Amino acid sequence: MSPGRSALAASVGLGAGVLSGMFGVGGGIILVPALVAILGMDQRNAAATSLMAIIPTSIAGAATYSLRGDVSVTAAVIIVVGSLVGAQVGSRLLAVLPARALPWVFVAFAGFVLLMERLHEPTRDAGLDIDPLTIAHSPGRVAVLAGIGLVAGILAGLVGVGGGVVVVPGLEIAAGAGDLLARGTSLLAMVPTAISGTAANRRRGLGDPRTGAVVGLASVLGSPAGAWIARALSPRAASWLFSAFIVVAVVSVLRKAAKR
Repeated sequence: MSPGRSALAASVGLGAGVLSGMFGVGGGIILVPALVAILGMDQRNAAATSLMAIIPTSIAGAATYSLRGDVSVTAAVIIVVGSLVGAQVGSRLLAVLPARALPWVFVAFAGFVLLMERLHEPTRDAGLDIDPLTIAHSPGRVAVLAGIGLVAGILAGLVGVGGGVVVVPGLEIAAGAGDLLARGTSLLAMVPTAISGTAANRRRGLGDPRTGAVVGLASVLGSPAGAWIARALSPRAASWLFSAFIVVAVVSVLRKAAKR
């Protein structure tokens, strides 16, 4: 990579890392269009490179949140299991639903989330009250967490959007978690999914490892800063900013649909 291209990749990664730390998302919604527009990558390689970069971003973000106890490993594992099942369901639905309907599935879901965000009073200190010792006595909580992962996986399979855009509001609204705990747990849940997806992409020759490494390492620097910003914001302010981020995600999905 030339010095100029490396600098552009690093700036993209730094910005994505800040957003990842703030909102508990992988940053693909921002990374993919940025890699296409700024670095001139095609859509498929941009998506694959973005997934590579999400691995260190998510690890750094989850580690930052875990230092303050804002990560639930048990909840993240349950969400991952649900998302793996959901991805299979989503891929099957992808084969039968009309292509024009797919973006509107996400738009409808995003509209529901935005409505719930406004009706829900965000909190900071609420926990999930689930761990390996109590999991057998909490079937309802397990079902809710698995359901969050299921929805995230289905949307990922249908329109390529899932992760934090689904998991964070799901943990806050459906599971009653505090906003910081939701973000930290969401970041941890992304790690195995990103690793698995990257391995599959590399077998198909997709993605640019050098660009992914530069973007990912730069995002590691930005992620703690984003987490610090999230902690400095009030739960209500953080909720409004996350709602704005969901609107950006909707616009991104609709723009991709319009290009197709």
